[in-house]
Amino acid sequence: MAATERIVFQPYVRGKRGAVAPGLAVACRSVAEAQRRADKAMMPGGKTIGVHIVRMFADEEAGDYSEPDYVAALGEVPVSNND
Repeated sequence: MAATERIVFQPYVRGKRGAVAPGLAVACRSVAEAQRRADKAMMPGGKTIGVHIVRMFADEEAGDYSEPDYVAALGEVPVSNND
């Protein structure tokens, strides 16, 4: 089986003691869909304080997964090696 592209919208919220905490990740069909979700999530008054949009390739049958590619980081997000 060939590797398939996976796009993940990862929101972040304010956790205990004010720390950045991950929200519920959502699989998206495209980077554009993830970007639309990010735009809505980052609207004033919302609970989301930051967003990562991540792309990776996966061949689940073979158990092969690429390194994540951080397509976008908006707002307050944890630091990653690829930012």
